Amino acid sequence: MASASIVSWNYLPKNHHQRSNKLSTGSSPISSKHQHNAKSSLKVSPIAQISGPISVQRSQCKFLQPDTRRTHSNRIVSLKSAGSDSSITSNILQTVLGVVHLVVSLGIILAADKYLKQAFVSAAIKFPSALFGMFCIFTVLVILDVTVPAAANGLMNFFEPALLFIQRWLPLFYVPSLVILPLAIQDVPAASGVKIFLILVGGWLASLAVAGYSAIAVRKMVKTEMIPAEPMAKPSPFSSLELAAWSVISVASFAAALKYPELLGSHARTCLPFLLGSTVIGYMIGSGLPSGLKKVFHPIICCALAADLAAFAFGYFSKSGFYPILGYYLTKVSSNPGAGDILMGFLGSVILSFAFSMFKQRKLVKRHAAEIFTSITIATLFSLYSTAFMGRLVGLEPTLTISILPRCITVALALSIVSLFEGANSSLTAAAVVLTGLIGANFVQAVLDNLKFDDPIARGIATASSAHGLGTAALSAKEPEALPFCAIAYGLTGGLEEEEGFECQ
Repeated sequence: MASASIVSWNYLPKNHHQRSNKLSTGSSPISSKHQHNAKSSLKVSPIAQISGPISVQRSQCKFLQPDTRRTHSNRIVSLKSAGSDSSITSNILQTVLGVVHLVVSLGIILAADKYLKQAFVSAAIKFPSALFGMFCIFTVLVILDVTVPAAANGLMNFFEPALLFIQRWLPLFYVPSLVILPLAIQDVPAASGVKIFLILVGGWLASLAVAGYSAIAVRKMVKTEMIPAEPMAKPSPFSSLELAAWSVISVASFAAALKYPELLGSHARTCLPFLLGSTVIGYMIGSGLPSGLKKVFHPIICCALAADLAAFAFGYFSKSGFYPILGYYLTKVSSNPGAGDILMGFLGSVILSFAFSMFKQRKLVKRHAAEIFTSITIATLFSLYSTAFMGRLVGLEPTLTISILPRCITVALALSIVSLFEGANSSLTAAAVVLTGLIGANFVQAVLDNLKFDDPIARGIATASSAHGLGTAALSAKEPEALPFCAIAYGLTGGLEEEEGFECQ
């Protein structure tokens, strides 16, 4: 009440203050004599004397409070409204700037990959341009870190949105070869197919064990103590809104393609939206499966099955058949791309992005260089020669054995290697690489756990040395701290196997 009295007092006119002062002191036009008589006759108590002026102030407060509260509340509402508008504007601006940052950073990586490819083609260099670019970026970052650390950190921060985008969708970029697997194996005899499958399963398990145990053995020999890896940022999970948006795109484009088969100029381009949408939806659904189920049914498998089911459904309803629609999925023609061509167009940028992951773990890379490079070399040589030995052991035809030699590296490198040999079946090479990657993607975490490979170095090297890109994508989705060592093994394995291919020729 005291505060209310003060507020009302401050908002009163000046002449009203004067009248209040007269009332509170009991002054009036009556003479002092009369005042003395009144005091002696009435005997007013002190409480009554005090209550008189307070009651006047209370009545004044009650009269003035409504206007004061209304003014105060109006000010609060206006401030809240202004704050809400500024907050919404700020959020929109941040979102727009974030999208622009992502587009620019990702665009630079994609452009770098494109121009590197063109340069290598013009120079007739068969070595993969993306691997060269990866090691160049890593070298530049290391040099900047030594000379101008702020510049290295600035580059890392600038490309962070692009790196998180690539990491979030990484498995999708390796799926197209798995989607068209039925096309690759349809001409392989059943008996030879069984032998190849046994070689791939046994070879994958052996290569993984050799790489992991080699890393641990070398570490014990050089007596290097393991230190924790640098924490790696994880991309955000998929939202229900994203799933709903892709579902609408898939259903609408599926219906449009059925009615107008060449709506976008060709069958492949017309099928592209719903085949791409089904691939993305399969990955989102697979990523949301319980962790126990994902150990035996990896999101990559769910992703490939979703795309194959969409192709089968369209082939059934359009009377086109399953295999022609799979042909539209991956055309390998830049002027007439399919969904798989769009996804595989990111593979070069994926490899370039590995340089940044390696740089984040540069302390571990430097500290454990001996075990990393030694174990990768041993695993690569073991993979090549053990495949040739097992092929001869089970009586597989020599041309088929040669075709599956580079089973532990990515498709692009494998096709480059088998092109050095006469009579090799490039379709079988692609199928063998994809099957190896599929086995690794699905079972790598469970096998690594059972073999007691606990640190990210052994897990990363063992995965990439035995199951190349698909295995790397599967492991890094759950264990991003292992990605840099997957990247090193991924790059060195390809380079070493290509070198061995030249020597064998």
